[in-house]
Amino acid sequence: MGQVAVLFRLMPQGVETDMEAVAKSARASLPATVTLRGVQVKEIAYGLKSLLVSVVMPDTGGVLESTEHALAKVPHVESVEVMEEGLL
Repeated sequence: MGQVAVLFRLMPQGVETDMEAVAKSARASLPATVTLRGVQVKEIAYGLKSLLVSVVMPDTGGVLESTEHALAKVPHVESVEVMEEGLL
């Protein structure tokens, strides 16, 4: 069993969303088997920002999906998308 690096993009519900609060909630929502590598706020356009969350997780069934669902439940998050995924 190996490790997988995954980059998620979280889109907020609107331009007025406090991205620091979303980042804090995203960190707290990660499953115990997932290691956070970094969080970055990225400008999209017209004041809209996204949150990029980089994690490392075990290459076992269901971990990616459970992490994606946990991030989708973060308050003020409209959508979660896997941007990149690769074996380490």
